[in-house]
Amino acid sequence: MKSTLRRLWTVAAVLVLTGTLAVPSAQAKTTFVKPFMGWSSWSVQSSTRPTYGTSWLVDSHIRDAADAVSAKLKSAGYTNINLDAGWNANFDWVFHSDANGIADPDPGRFPNGIAPLASYVHGKGLKIGLYAATGLGKEVYDKNAPIVGTTCHTRDIVVLPLTPSNMWGGNWKVDYSNPCAQKYYDSVVAKFASWGVDFLKVDGTTADNVPDIAAWSKAIDHSGRAMWLTASAWPVPREAGPELAQYANSVRVDTDVECYCETVSSWDSSVKKRWDDLPAWQGVFNAGYRPDLDSMPISNNTGSGIQDGLNDAERQSVMTFWSMASSPLYVGGDVYFLDDSAVRILTNPEVISVDQSGTYPAQVAGGTLQVWKKQLAGGKQAVAVYNLGSSAANIVVSWSSLGLSGSRAVRDLVARADLGSFSGSWTATAVPAHGSRLITVG
Repeated sequence: MKSTLRRLWTVAAVLVLTGTLAVPSAQAKTTFVKPFMGWSSWSVQSSTRPTYGTSWLVDSHIRDAADAVSAKLKSAGYTNINLDAGWNANFDWVFHSDANGIADPDPGRFPNGIAPLASYVHGKGLKIGLYAATGLGKEVYDKNAPIVGTTCHTRDIVVLPLTPSNMWGGNWKVDYSNPCAQKYYDSVVAKFASWGVDFLKVDGTTADNVPDIAAWSKAIDHSGRAMWLTASAWPVPREAGPELAQYANSVRVDTDVECYCETVSSWDSSVKKRWDDLPAWQGVFNAGYRPDLDSMPISNNTGSGIQDGLNDAERQSVMTFWSMASSPLYVGGDVYFLDDSAVRILTNPEVISVDQSGTYPAQVAGGTLQVWKKQLAGGKQAVAVYNLGSSAANIVVSWSSLGLSGSRAVRDLVARADLGSFSGSWTATAVPAHGSRLITVG
């Protein structure tokens, strides 16, 4: 199958009949209907704050993150624990692979490997994800590893002359006319599946790398294990969007949210870019995948540990914008230090329901004072307003701009309160700088 939106997994039924065991199996096509929710390690790995950075990615910290997500966020739907770049690199950032050229966990970071960690995460009722990159790793090429189940080696599956591939040119371009290329990716994903991996982020995707995402997608299907597949870059070029629809469950449509500084992010670096960049993708992701806006810097802006770099009004705008986009909702930051305000923002069921509805937004008004709408089940519309300016402002939402008329009931989803009925329009008053409001109109 070519679609990662329909994953195949084997369901075994054991029947006890007259003292014998019958084990029939059937393949059930599974669709990822809703955006995934969880946490990603990259925001803390990217920080320059002492005790963080790339060396932070170790087994004990991932277990701490799983404990925190399980205790404070799982009940609201957050389940993914996603390891980003470096899980198969040593502390000097040298990447390595096993005898068959398959990325293997660094023993300094994960002394017991990924499978026991995955078991721990699964035991919390959560899922685990890993990171990969488009193109064939140069280390894998150099070792000329034999490809499982073939007579080929990894040097046999690259384009000649050697051609740099992916967004940073760090790997070699793969020749997919050689069937051993698909067999190589099948072997990689089969190993990941044997560890219990539930999610793959494949980074560095350019328009030239669509065949790579197709190969990863097919390998997931061949593995028989359901895995969410994200095509990532900073961002993926828009022209690749339509082609990726049949392979990826989500596509990164914006640059990294991280500021690569002592906090996770800041409004200017680079949270606010989302409001400029998402409109260019409208209509593209409707073809069958989720627009990935990157992680949400909502975890800790008080007390110990790395800080978000956002105030609470900005945090709420992030949660609202991601939810209106039906983007995956995954936290960036050290969730071990998750503060009460972050928990309140992240777990609001009425806001989450807007995200999980799976419908897509339309921009009604652009500029500094923005208005967005999206259709919900039951005939209601979700409407979000955003003040991207530097001082408080009123923002008017006219019913005619929503295709509505007459008197309409309005509910504030963040406050979880009915505001009453309004004829012709509704005004969000004194929306703070970088702030937002989220309502339903029925």
